[in-house]
This record gives sequence, C-alpha cells and structure tokens, in this order.
Amino acid sequence: MNSTLLFRNWQDYAPPSENQVVKITELPSPPPRLASHPPPRPQSVYSGSATSGSNCSEISLPPPAPEFSFGFSKSSFTYEELVMATNGFSEANLLGQGGFGYVHKGTLLNGREVAIKQLKAGSGQGEREFRAEIEIISHVHHKHLVSLVGYCISGGRRLLVYEYVRNNTLEFHLHEQPTMVWPTRLKIALGSAKGLAYLHEDCNPKIIHRDIKASNILLDFNFEAKVADFGLAKFTSDKNTHVSTRVMGTFGYLAPEYASSGKLTAKSDVFSYGVMLLELITGKQPINTTESFNESLVDWARPLMTRAMEDDYYGDLVDPRLAQSYSNEEMKRMIACAAACVSQSARHRPRMSQVLRALEGGLPLEALNEGALPGHSRMPGSSSTTGSSDCDSQRYNEVLQKMRRVALESQFYPSSDYSAATSEYGLVHSVTSSENCTFEVK
Repeated sequence: MNSTLLFRNWQDYAPPSENQVVKITELPSPPPRLASHPPPRPQSVYSGSATSGSNCSEISLPPPAPEFSFGFSKSSFTYEELVMATNGFSEANLLGQGGFGYVHKGTLLNGREVAIKQLKAGSGQGEREFRAEIEIISHVHHKHLVSLVGYCISGGRRLLVYEYVRNNTLEFHLHEQPTMVWPTRLKIALGSAKGLAYLHEDCNPKIIHRDIKASNILLDFNFEAKVADFGLAKFTSDKNTHVSTRVMGTFGYLAPEYASSGKLTAKSDVFSYGVMLLELITGKQPINTTESFNESLVDWARPLMTRAMEDDYYGDLVDPRLAQSYSNEEMKRMIACAAACVSQSARHRPRMSQVLRALEGGLPLEALNEGALPGHSRMPGSSSTTGSSDCDSQRYNEVLQKMRRVALESQFYPSSDYSAATSEYGLVHSVTSSENCTFEVK
C-alpha cells in the first residue's frame, strides 16, 4: 500500500502530473551487495554501563508510528516516488552500502539531484538513527552542514533524502588521491570549524555531533566542507555539564574522558576535530596499523607539536608530500589549534568559535588553552594542582586496548556503518580507511 504523501514545501517539490505517474505493482528488492566492498560489521566493546551522575537525562525522541509528522518543513515522499527517482534503486545509482543499508543517487521530478539513504528494515539502530537524524537536522541550517531534503516512512521502510554533495569526502581526497595542496586543507579546516561552531554555540538547543571525522566531511567541487551524519548526535544546553550516554564513535577520534566514562560534552567533538586537523597537517590516518598499532596519531604527534611551537621546526610533523609548499604562519596556527583541541584535559580545550578565530588569525594562540603550552597538558589520571582529572587513565587504557583488539579481529572492514552512511552521499563508492573502526561501548 502506498504511503501518504505530505507536501510541506511546494517550492522544493511539485506533485506529479497524471502523465508522469508510473504504476508499480511490485516493489523491487534492495540491490545485491557489492562483492568488492563488503559492508562493515559494527563492533561492540563491552566495558560496563555509562556513569549515572549526569546533570541531565538523554532526550527521548517520540516513539515511531506508521505515519507521522515531525513538525518541520521537509517533504515527505512516498516510497514509489523514491523508486522512480533512483530508477528502481538500480545498481547503477548505488553510491555506497554498509551495515546501515544503502545510499543511492536519485533525481526528483523537479530535476533536483539527491542522495537517498535507505536504512535496513527491522534494525533497532537504524530506527534510532532515522529518528535522531530527522530530529537533529531539522534544527540546523548552515552552509557548512549537509541539509535534509525529506524523508519516507512506508511500513517498515525508513529512508532519508539529502542534498547531493558531488565531490566525495575529506578522507577520500586526503588519503586516496594525489597530494591535497595546503590552501585546500586550510579551507576545509575552516569550513568544518564553522559548521561545528554553529552546532555547539548557535543552535538552540545546542548539538553535539559525536562522530566528527574525515569521512563525515563532504566536499563540493569548490572544496567547501559540509559536516554530515547526525545519526549519533545529541542535544545539550548551557545548563548541563555533560550528557551521560553509551560510548559510540570512531576509534582514533574518541576523546579520552568520553571513551573512559561516557561523559559527553561539546569538548568531545573538539578533540575529534583536533584529530582531523592532525590528519590535514601530517597526511597520516588516526591509527596506522602498518607501523605501530599501539600508537595513535595523537600520541605520535604530541612531542612533535611541542617542538614545532617552541622551535618553529615543522619538518618531522608536516606531510612531506607538501614539500614545504605552505605558509609557515598558517601552519603554526593550525598546529597550535590541533594541539589545544587534543589536550587530554577537556577543560583546557578551546571552544570551536575560538579555534575558528585562531585559524583565521584573529585570536592569539596563547588564548587557545588557557596559556598551557601545546603538548604539555597532563595525561588522564595524573596529579594536578586541583587534585582532579577529567578521566581515569586506567579505565581509558582498558577501553583503548579492547578497541584495538576488536579492530584487529574485525579484518579491517570499511570504517563503520555510520561513516558509510554519510561518506558516500553523492560520490563514487570507495573503501574508507581500514583503521577507522567505529565502536559502541556499552
């Protein structure tokens, strides 16, 4: 039975005329999996429940219903219309696939190109992601955030319709293509910072993304960055010190206090953004199994960032493919921002608006982390003048060891169902970095 079609935005979507309607008696099955790119398998690491001492409870979304309105101006499509838009969800239009389901390119009747994410039917995580993405993304409207065009609820089917971003992801261009020039790297860093600062400081309620990484930064042909994938995002407010939740994110990008305790704040996103800055600076991936799996990019870079800031020596830190074709002043600013963002102490990390101003040259670098020298922040659990720490170092190390073990046992599938859900919006399917495995810590 066809779903009810609710048009809320006549400018974005016009009803078909009679001669455009195609009668479909039997709906096609999802396309077969791509043999060369097996879907990722989400890995769970069990390490106890999240702490319960939160100052706020997780915001519950309304229970699902066969047909319902989310109360915002996005089009609700019938399944048949999305079948038509994708030519029957043909393999020729398949952009990517993963544990979440499939992403297809589509063309609406008004000629607009879109990316359509079809979540796996009967998946509890898929249902939660569907509802979370619609609830979160309805609050955001920004040049540097991927926009939602509409959605479809048809029986057990859940589909999301996004703007079509044509030029792949930051991960693809940085790690799988010829050398990305320095001005482009800086432009992407600035655009991503603007989008993230908007989520943290300008939205009401404020939003924590929870899965910032290179594969969730989409690029257009001008290399303008767009933050994507809000399936793990959480609402928060100035009154809440943190949100206690299950730990979910991507290994190599997780902030230590979040990985060890489940205490989520905007500073968790700041840490992840700092890791991404290190990727732009070094050209390296967050975890490199070909060299030393026991050392993350952050651990490797800390002493080199300290030397760079103290001695203005960048040779051992900066991507050698750049061949010193960069502005020393711009590089110093990005290194200082990365060092401040990946501080072990969440309290010493800057806000994203501060990071943006520093990258643009409008904020003194000393103001980024309360005057602490880059790389000199204390390790979790170490003594401090206040006698407190943001997380327990033993707990953090235990979590990391479990993540590493699961990653090794996973045979290095593509990075995650979450990254696949967004990193193939409007782009040629590519295998994301094998080291960036997403985990759920219960």
